[in-house]
Amino acid sequence: MTVTRAEYCVIACAEAWRDAGEVLAAPMGTVPSIGARLAKLTFAPDLLLTDGEALLTADVAALGTEAEVIEGWLPYRQHLALVSTGRRHVMMGAAQIDRYGNQNISCIGDWTRPARQLLGVRGAPVNTLNNPTSYWIPRHSRRVFVERVDMVCGVGHDRAAEAGPAATRYHHLAQVVSDLGVFDFTTPGRTMRLRSLHPGVTVEQVTGATVFPLAVPDEVPYTRDPTPAELRLIREVIDPKGLREREVPAA
Repeated sequence: MTVTRAEYCVIACAEAWRDAGEVLAAPMGTVPSIGARLAKLTFAPDLLLTDGEALLTADVAALGTEAEVIEGWLPYRQHLALVSTGRRHVMMGAAQIDRYGNQNISCIGDWTRPARQLLGVRGAPVNTLNNPTSYWIPRHSRRVFVERVDMVCGVGHDRAAEAGPAATRYHHLAQVVSDLGVFDFTTPGRTMRLRSLHPGVTVEQVTGATVFPLAVPDEVPYTRDPTPAELRLIREVIDPKGLREREVPAA
């Protein structure tokens, strides 16, 4: 059975929450949302999911549908309090990201007179300093994987180290998933490392789409295949409309 690039991305995102325990999953984007649901239905059953607003859901609804079983109330104020306790793993997007994991979602160009205004800093600093954080980037390119971000929103390893123990105590960048592969920061200098390639992608494609030098192991594995059961859940239960293929079109 053929597995699409989007489905490999779903598997990679789901793995971010493997054995996470009873924490809140906060996926941002279609593929991460499918990944979080898949994790809860398989290897992370205690994972907490929301309806995207203020309700904790007990069942796993298909994308675009409402959950049938509600198990809790999580308004914005309580959600922010939860962030400060570290019992949340967020997967954010990034307009720019650098080798240390500094993320920008605020502006492109000089922040005093930006060429493009984006979302703004929002909760990115608190996310990265208080609970596990991963990133999802559906279009891996040199415009995103840059030498230096134009503005730091999510805090990377170098900035956290400069700020001292108060910033590094709970700082944990788990992984970066793009449409080309999976990356982490398990290097001596806490810089980005290529962890796995999605099948069909080459190391040269990844390095060519990245401005800064990546740490590349001598042998880079491929992102694992979904099991038949996982593939059925993705296609028939979680995303029967195939929305994942719109976010990551076939290569």
